[in-house]
This record gives sequence, structure tokens and C-alpha cells, in this order.
Amino acid sequence: MNDSEFARFTKAAGQCEMSNAAFLAYAVDKAARDLHRTAAEIATEREVIDEIFAARRHLGRIHGLFNQVAKDLNSGADAPHLDATAQAVLDAARRMEDAADAMLAHRNGDAPA
Repeated sequence: MNDSEFARFTKAAGQCEMSNAAFLAYAVDKAARDLHRTAAEIATEREVIDEIFAARRHLGRIHGLFNQVAKDLNSGADAPHLDATAQAVLDAARRMEDAADAMLAHRNGDAPA
């Protein structure tokens, strides 16, 4: 833990009216109760960026698949679930964009939008 991290830790403990040791014990216990959330919260920025790029690659592949669907539709094929699928992809793309925006805002110290 570097000096600025220790100062932030000490300030947080003080704001909770706890000693550093009590605050640390509380935080560790809370983290241990929900390991999936804890893992997500402590993921490094690099891991988050890697996941965003992976999602971007997947969206690129989906784009290619939609091109194939368009070609088939132009040939007279039927795609009964196309609207729902397109909406799901659009929703996923928007969530990815929101996550990237939130990450950048956090990195820049801005308040979330």
C-alpha cells in the first residue's frame, strides 16, 4: 500500500468512526461475503479494458452475422426473431458503451452520468 492509498484508507476509517484495524476487519468480512462482487470491484483497470475489447470483438462478429442475415433476407429467407435479436444486440452495445463511459469518468475523477 503506497502513501496515498494508506491516507485514503485512514480517512475512510475515520469517517466511519473506526480504527484502521476495525475498518480493515469490517471491509475484509464484507468482501468475503460476496466473492463475485468483490472480484468485480477489485478487477484491475487492465482487466476491465481487456473485457471491453473482448466485447467489442464479439460485437464485430455479430455485425458480420447480421450481414449474412441481411443477405439471406434479400434472398427471400424468413427471420421471425430478427427484431428481438437486433434489439438485444443494440441493448448490449449500449451497455458496453455505458460501461466504457463510466470507466473513463471514474478514471478522470468525474461523477457518473
